[in-house]
Amino acid sequence: MKPIIGVMPLWDDEKESIWMLPGYLEGIEQAGGVPVIFPLSTDEKEMARLVDLCDGFLFTGGQDVSPWLYHEKPIVGTVCCEKRDLMEKTVLEKAVAADKSILGICRGIQFINVFFGGTLYQDIPSQFSTATEHCQHAPYDVPVHEVEIVEDSPLYKCLGVGKMSVNSYHHQAVKDLAPGLKAMAFSSDGLVEAVNKPDCRFLWAVQWHPEFCRKTDERAGKIFKAFVESVGF
Repeated sequence: MKPIIGVMPLWDDEKESIWMLPGYLEGIEQAGGVPVIFPLSTDEKEMARLVDLCDGFLFTGGQDVSPWLYHEKPIVGTVCCEKRDLMEKTVLEKAVAADKSILGICRGIQFINVFFGGTLYQDIPSQFSTATEHCQHAPYDVPVHEVEIVEDSPLYKCLGVGKMSVNSYHHQAVKDLAPGLKAMAFSSDGLVEAVNKPDCRFLWAVQWHPEFCRKTDERAGKIFKAFVESVGF
């Protein structure tokens, strides 16, 4: 029997529909899991049933995390999906309480940081001075900057390297790291690029996009594999 992984849906405002990038699903499948895309529902009882059915959860990229969640007013250019924020808060709360495996990617690291009490840069270009390219153009599987991986962190043990090149496609980022989270990697300009929560079964999150790099960098597959295997099957 393969572990079932609940995948947070992406939202298209223009089409008013959920959608999904195949790389998220393929990364889970190649690691031995069965991905299931969640509905964009705020029904707590419905979401609780789905959380019970799943062994792990992937928090994907997408719209900005609402600044109201970390007690700030949105600045110009912030684009949020309130329904998604509410849904993911319910799922993450119940998944953490049940000590189920969790992986966050891009928006995922940002949402997880906010959930545990951290804050974000709402917009890197206007709030954080850097020469590092954090929002690249296509193709998205091409590395654009390096990250330093914290020695002896779970990510270091998983990948076996202290430095690696990554792709990058985001304009928000971790500002104040939440209590209980540990940084596992940094970009050269000092931004947090990966975190974990040591007192959880498996709670990792990365700012880059391993779902785009599965065919060009074996380390992307190792992250998905560590996540899927952590459920204990």
